[in-house]
Amino acid sequence: MAPVALVRPVKETSPERAPERVCFPFAAIVGQEEMKQAILVAAVDATIGGVMVFGDRGTGKSTAVRALAALLPPMRAVAGCRYNCDPAQHAALCPECRAKRAAGELRSVRVPIPVVDLPLGATEDRVVGALDLERALTRGEKAFEPGLLARAHRGFLYIDEVNLLEDHLVDLLLDVAASGENVVEREGMSIRHPARFVLVGSGNPEEGELRPQLLDRFGLSVEVKTPTDIADRIEVVRRRDTFERDPAVFAARWKREESRLRRTIEAGRSRLPAIQVPDAAIERAACLCMALGADGLRGELTLIRAARALAALEGADAVADSHLRRMAPPALRHRLRRNPLDDAGSSARIERAVAELFGA
Repeated sequence: MAPVALVRPVKETSPERAPERVCFPFAAIVGQEEMKQAILVAAVDATIGGVMVFGDRGTGKSTAVRALAALLPPMRAVAGCRYNCDPAQHAALCPECRAKRAAGELRSVRVPIPVVDLPLGATEDRVVGALDLERALTRGEKAFEPGLLARAHRGFLYIDEVNLLEDHLVDLLLDVAASGENVVEREGMSIRHPARFVLVGSGNPEEGELRPQLLDRFGLSVEVKTPTDIADRIEVVRRRDTFERDPAVFAARWKREESRLRRTIEAGRSRLPAIQVPDAAIERAACLCMALGADGLRGELTLIRAARALAALEGADAVADSHLRRMAPPALRHRLRRNPLDDAGSSARIERAVAELFGA
């Protein structure tokens, strides 16, 4: 009979330790409310499917995503695991953690939620993992060196200029996003490891279209534009200039607000399972998607999940019309067919349909 495995916490490092590179605080970003709301909603519920941020250059897209890393609360992971396995999810453990659990050696630590950058020039080996050449040459052993997908497990995978990503990497991401598992078969190795992450992409539509298959994998799609309000533009310049002159001091000024946002995310995650979704809300979502001619049923599912996460984030007990109204544009704008008889863009069509269904 196998010994009973207990998950023993080990001594933890403080999550408040200063990072090597200070990021611009999420709370200090001026405007771009829809983008910030979508990122916070995705942080509360990872099953929404990630966020795609399209818009003008220099509007804070990359800044917001990278600021997320410092904002997220830490998570529990198996000590020493290369894939950040969750010690509470026994069925989802990697083979190495399963062996530790069988031997009663499974220990847990609190680690930062990973936010991993996938650069455009990354090779397939760098993304999926490959043979560890050092061990192969020095010890004659075949060992697997995990890639970016392993590092991003249970966290966020960020792709800047995602519309310029090479097709073979797009196909790879589609397969992993659909299965939640990375399969590597090469050099006589066959490796499987969990790879569930929130995919976050950003790009400028003027530089190229995003493949429809990949766009459909993003739960939410956000449009950002250059601010037209003079006060907002002045405040953006003032804050950015102050940050660049002394990043540590600027971040310290926003520490209290960052802590408040972190507590809000933690509270939202705790409330999420208890949020009620009335049948009336599901009917509203279905009627809206039918009125817009959205393809498939992914639109309804994403809209309901996003509205539920927003309700949890705001401390509500149930999904209401106000949550559906606010999450409809990011959940549906990238799922609409082009109507040759309607010159209005996706956002305008959604706003019009929402006004007709919910009232002005």
